Amino acid sequence: MHPAPSVIVFTALSGLGFGILAWLGFGRPDVTGSAAFALYFLGYALAVGGLISSTLHLANPRNATKAFSQWRSSWLSREGVLAVAALLVVALAAIGRVFLGGAPAWLGIVGALLCLATVFATSMIYAQLKTVPRWHHPLTPALFLGYAVAGGALISGDGRIAGVLLLLVGAAQALAWLQGAALFADSGSTAKTATGLGRFGEVSLLEPPHSGGNYLLREMGFQIGRKHADKLRVIGLVLGVLLPALLALATPFGAVWAGLAMALHLAGVLAIRWLFFAEARHVVSLYYGYKAETPSVERKTT
Repeated sequence: MHPAPSVIVFTALSGLGFGILAWLGFGRPDVTGSAAFALYFLGYALAVGGLISSTLHLANPRNATKAFSQWRSSWLSREGVLAVAALLVVALAAIGRVFLGGAPAWLGIVGALLCLATVFATSMIYAQLKTVPRWHHPLTPALFLGYAVAGGALISGDGRIAGVLLLLVGAAQALAWLQGAALFADSGSTAKTATGLGRFGEVSLLEPPHSGGNYLLREMGFQIGRKHADKLRVIGLVLGVLLPALLALATPFGAVWAGLAMALHLAGVLAIRWLFFAEARHVVSLYYGYKAETPSVERKTT
């Protein structure tokens, strides 16, 4: 699918921001006063900045308020409701820790759980889509939560925990990439199902259904060359996982190293999240003559 910059920024920034706020809610690190203010400010800046960037993907950003009304059936709406609830509860805990010297532990825990629930809701916007086999998989919510928790752990004050979590999420990401192409083939979607002509026998498309480009081809049939994808995978894992993990595990993990590790991690996650969208093929692309993905198929560069 076409990787919209606003959605990439949204998922990367908000995930890291809510991850930081979740760790603070669980009392890691246990800080008050100006130190607490700095960390809460960082978490809020990333989370809220990401949420605001998501509205740029809307044709009419004023419609963003309508998303809150469909929470019974829409994961997008649930995400909005949970995000507001999380930010409000976390704000109460933040006020206590910044200005009053502390806050009830239960309040921080509730805020942390709401932050993680928000990230889960974000992941389910994509994981629920059976029409995009790469996304319709348990690893999608696992990775969204994994990046939030691992990235947020970089402010926890415990380099060992942060390093181990980063390596675990990196292993999960590598597994998702290895399985990705096979998921499309295993979905059972073919030119027969895309056209609805399977009952007549084998189906082959002699001509494209349109003489020119259209929205579906631009947004749902986007393809990236395998060589470019491989380069981005290496960049994403090195910046997003390996270097931050090395800094967390091999250095006296103070504020400076934590800041550098977080900057590297965010840069890597942006590359990984770009691939998350760019490599996602919608089954409607089969209607336009695209073949189902297999690990051995070389794809065109767009």
